[in-house]
Amino acid sequence: MSLNTYGHLFRVTTWGESHGPALGATVDGCPPGVSLSEADIQTWLDRRKPGQNKYTTQRREADAVEILSGVYEGQTTGTPIQLMIRNTDQRSKDYSEIAEKFRPGHADITYWQKYGIRDPRGGGRSSARETAARVAAGGVARAALASLAPQMRITAYMVQMGPHAIDRARLDMDQIDQNPFWTPDAQAAETWAAYLDTLRKSGDSTGAAIEIRIEGAAPGLGAPVYAKLDTDLAAAMMSINAVKGVEIGEGMAAAALTGSQNADEIAMGTHGPDYSSNHAGGILGGISTGQDILVRFAVKPTSSILTTRQTITKAGEPAEIVTKGRHDPCVGIRAVPVAEAMAAAVMLDHLLLHRAQVGPGPRGRIG
Repeated sequence: MSLNTYGHLFRVTTWGESHGPALGATVDGCPPGVSLSEADIQTWLDRRKPGQNKYTTQRREADAVEILSGVYEGQTTGTPIQLMIRNTDQRSKDYSEIAEKFRPGHADITYWQKYGIRDPRGGGRSSARETAARVAAGGVARAALASLAPQMRITAYMVQMGPHAIDRARLDMDQIDQNPFWTPDAQAAETWAAYLDTLRKSGDSTGAAIEIRIEGAAPGLGAPVYAKLDTDLAAAMMSINAVKGVEIGEGMAAAALTGSQNADEIAMGTHGPDYSSNHAGGILGGISTGQDILVRFAVKPTSSILTTRQTITKAGEPAEIVTKGRHDPCVGIRAVPVAEAMAAAVMLDHLLLHRAQVGPGPRGRIG
């Protein structure tokens, strides 16, 4: 059992490998009557696809999505939606030299230890190429959210590359689509460009941090204990390739605060509760408060680099390895649209769970 499915009611199963003929997703649980076309999904895939600038892998993939089932005359039918993306620019020969070696920092060695077989071509199933299927499924989730919760807005952006973080005093959300790093800080984008150029030319890579802001989520989404909204958001982000840490709201920084500093005080506003701050990241007890939901995660440096590293072979013999091929010097860049897709899938899933249990709105009245 390899557990390739995520979600409770809105369930997504991804399939395919980096260098196989195609990859894709089977989406089950999407409500019927949602307006959906291939163009609706392609919009999001185009944000993730490789080869768009010199700061990402130069593999050239159209990432053109095909809807094979679950949609009739432009509307979802409530049956499984099959999505397929054909691979068209594989260069498997780049990986022939590593078939007997394990790349440090990569899943090669653990896949071999678990299964006794692995696909060395681009990492097979462990490749970030798999995330194209997630983005396609996220496009379906976005379409459903546009119908069921049109006020909800999901935006991801990079807040750190290597040791260089954004200055939140310069935060301008309109800048996110104006630079290749999806960052709301134009000055940071210039710094990152120079930093990444140096690393890229030296054959090295760097890590990054991404933040997701979910606006317009109604209070009441999520459930106590085993179906917490923050639990599922954290799990979704942690499942993305190379992610090594996730924070909700204040996150790890909350350890340095006192209770009086961390508690988000509440007052009664014109349209409901008003919070003095948002250290909780819009979630209390696993349930959304109605504030902006804030999630951050850290992505490790790309493991496939041109710098010579020490490793071992399948026979346990010492060896040196240089990973050829086309790789992202900072995988965090293309993790941004993936993060949005995963957030959309989780939010739709919890919206459907909430409606199934208590109806379309929160049950408790205040004031």
